Amino acid sequence: MPITKGYQQLIDEARARVRTLSLDEARAKFGDPGVVFVDIRDVRELERDGMIPGAVHAPRGMLEFWVDPASPYYKPVFGEDKEFVLYCASAWRSSLATAALQDMGLAPVSHIEGGFKGWKAAGLPVADKPAHKA
Repeated sequence: MPITKGYQQLIDEARARVRTLSLDEARAKFGDPGVVFVDIRDVRELERDGMIPGAVHAPRGMLEFWVDPASPYYKPVFGEDKEFVLYCASAWRSSLATAALQDMGLAPVSHIEGGFKGWKAAGLPVADKPAHKA
C-alpha cells in the first residue's frame, strides 16, 4: 500500500504550526534558568558530536512518554514551569517533536532552526559529553 503523506509534508505541516527559533533567538535563551534545551538526538550522535551545554537528553523515541505524567516513564523535568527548546541534528525531527509536544499541551515549546548542525556551525558553545539525562 503506498503512503499518502511523505516525511517532507509531515515536516512542512509541523513547521507551519510550531515556533522555530533563529540561532540568534536560541543564543539569547542559552543560559536562561527559565529555559530547558532538550536534545532529542540518538545517544550515538551526542557521543560523536557533543551537545549544547546544560541540555537535557530526551531521545526522540521516548519523548512523549517522558513528558506525560501518566506514563511510567515520566521525567519530572518536563513538569517544571519552564520553556522547552528542542533540537536535533537538522531541525527535521525537532519540528515533528515540537508539534507532538504542542499537541500534548506542553507550552511554551519551540525548536531551533538548523538544529545542532546550525548551532555548531555558528560557533556557539558545545559540550563534549551529555550534561545529564532527564
